[in-house]
Amino acid sequence: MQQKSRVLIIDDEQIALRNLEHIMKKEGYEVTSTQSGTNALKLLEEQQFDLVITDLKMEKVDGNQILRRSKELSPDTEVIMITGYASLQSAILAIKKGAYDYITKPFKLDEVRKVVKEALEKVMLKRENQQLREQIDKFAGKVKFITQNPVVQKLLETSRQIAPTDCSVIITGESGTGKELFARYIHFMSQRADGPFLAVNCGAFTEELLTNELFGHEKGAFTGAGNLKKGLIEMANSGTLFLDEITEMPPSMQVKLLRVIQEREVLRLGANEPVKIDVRFLAATNRDIQEMIKAGQFRQDLYFRLNVVSFRIPPLSERKDDIPLLSYYFLNKHSVIQKKVVSDIAQEVFALLMNYDFPGNVRELENIIERGVALTNGPMIEIAQLPEDLKELSIRTFRKKEGKYPSLEDQELSYITWVLQEVGGNKTIASQILGIDRVSLWRKLKKYGLEEA
Repeated sequence: MQQKSRVLIIDDEQIALRNLEHIMKKEGYEVTSTQSGTNALKLLEEQQFDLVITDLKMEKVDGNQILRRSKELSPDTEVIMITGYASLQSAILAIKKGAYDYITKPFKLDEVRKVVKEALEKVMLKRENQQLREQIDKFAGKVKFITQNPVVQKLLETSRQIAPTDCSVIITGESGTGKELFARYIHFMSQRADGPFLAVNCGAFTEELLTNELFGHEKGAFTGAGNLKKGLIEMANSGTLFLDEITEMPPSMQVKLLRVIQEREVLRLGANEPVKIDVRFLAATNRDIQEMIKAGQFRQDLYFRLNVVSFRIPPLSERKDDIPLLSYYFLNKHSVIQKKVVSDIAQEVFALLMNYDFPGNVRELENIIERGVALTNGPMIEIAQLPEDLKELSIRTFRKKEGKYPSLEDQELSYITWVLQEVGGNKTIASQILGIDRVSLWRKLKKYGLEEA
């Protein structure tokens, strides 16, 4: 269960204090409040808060002192200033000293909720960033599949259960979703973790080269074979062989691979006697393997041998809750690689990333963050460092979900919902963008149960 955000409110005006306290509790935050700046300093030393909301003008201890002490004790805690219109200049100066934002009296409820929500989101992202740094240190040299998505976490849980069993596995999913990383994770969690993990892309070689790569050859087996060469299958002994894009393997090679898996032995090209092997086989494809079996392009018996357990890695568009976590992971990674101090990503950047469908999946996200690190001259990736096409438009892709193509109605509903979100729910503007009148839009909203959208 996620812990409630902890908010400290300081205001020497009792009515203002109670109003803010009421708003924050109604939003579900854990609230501590005080009318005394002196008491607030004591609370900051004794307790940990995610957010401090403090009046700027107070006797004895004012908001600037609260800000300074809060940042000294907990740099990641955000501070919001409360000010009257007459003190706006002072509030702006406070922001330059590290305050997140300011709220003017009298309060506007929507503004208070918005500013507080955004401040706490920033705190959450900082915390996740720190957790990622700790995870990176902890898993240095090992494999860590970064996710907070419930579906992917369930996949990882299942993979941990089957990892020690040595069963063959097929991993499916779009290009760039992390199929090889998932395979490495299974290997790392297995009893073969100390053995080799070797990977080969079955679509990257001609049949002749792939045969030599997998099976190896004896000295003198063909012209130019001056020395004995062990193939990847033999080299993966006591470890794992990952066959990426297995569906690109030629049919004649599929027959040879099937025999290796069945007999647990490999015959080098030009050899008379086979070599016994102890290898676990993991395979992956971005294609519909069942359709390829029906079309006679992939052997069903090989599929049954490999498909003891199967996993489908969802595209990034189906696990957008992973985008902040992955973004900070790649930020840390490429800051180190490029020897730059870049530690944050602007909220405006995340707004664009969360509204983008990532046809290139996790690989594309990493490229975007790597580019941002390379182009920024400061400690933060800003909108200016994003690719032009990402700044100008949001690419929406048509994908199968749970093995089914989306219907025209699914796409219409998705597009109408997206347009309404883009224009802040303004139905007049939305109807103009959609090229229909307001009545037609109202009918569609009613059809899809979105009358209140």
